[in-house]
Amino acid sequence: MSIVRPYGDTTGDGMVQLSFTLPVAHSKVAEGAAVQLANKMGMDPALVVHSKPMGPDFTFFVVYGRVNHLVDTSLVEVVERDYPLLTPKEVNGAVKSSLRRRLVVVGACIGTDAHTVGIDAIMNIKGFAGEKGLEYYRELKVVNLGAQVSVPQLVERAREEKADAVLVSQVVTQRDAHLLNTREMSAAFREAYPADRRPLLVVGGPRFDETMADELGVDRVFTRGTTPGEVASFLVHRLVAPEVAA
Repeated sequence: MSIVRPYGDTTGDGMVQLSFTLPVAHSKVAEGAAVQLANKMGMDPALVVHSKPMGPDFTFFVVYGRVNHLVDTSLVEVVERDYPLLTPKEVNGAVKSSLRRRLVVVGACIGTDAHTVGIDAIMNIKGFAGEKGLEYYRELKVVNLGAQVSVPQLVERAREEKADAVLVSQVVTQRDAHLLNTREMSAAFREAYPADRRPLLVVGGPRFDETMADELGVDRVFTRGTTPGEVASFLVHRLVAPEVAA
């Protein structure tokens, strides 16, 4: 069945949990405002199960309630993985036999984003989710520029290193900063490189939409939970001969 309703206590009861902050001092009036907002969002009945002051003028809420909305999973659009997952040994073998040199990957957090946890999880040898990062792959040359790297600096370093791929992590998303930075980055690379020599552009972060790659001007968008193995396999899929990567 493709038509589903949220599950809380019993199947199909429509119960959901919602959290948000209101610019109102913590009080019974604030809780009433939270219920009112939840009602307007389609939760009825709605119950405030948690409220906490966030300084003198704000309150954080968790509201539990019922919605009547249905979801049709057949209408959901996602980006399915269209390449096989390879082991580190397979990645190294494919790169070595096809390129006959190390594949160069340059990574950074651009703009004012100082959160390196994402780029480090993919690139540093310690890795993520039990997988070693790209530094572990002997046939990959990994250059991690860290945080708060300007777009011109990233382009310049990519040219210096003769990068095959550029990985950009964006965690800070206020006012859609991650989208603005990504568009600026992709435009800069297209201006700096001939079309047939531009490195592969890959961005990732928890607030990205995987379906926005074309709109953002990049080759791939990865979201939360992506592992180093997925990224390495994608690089082989796009940069190494298909018959070798298969």
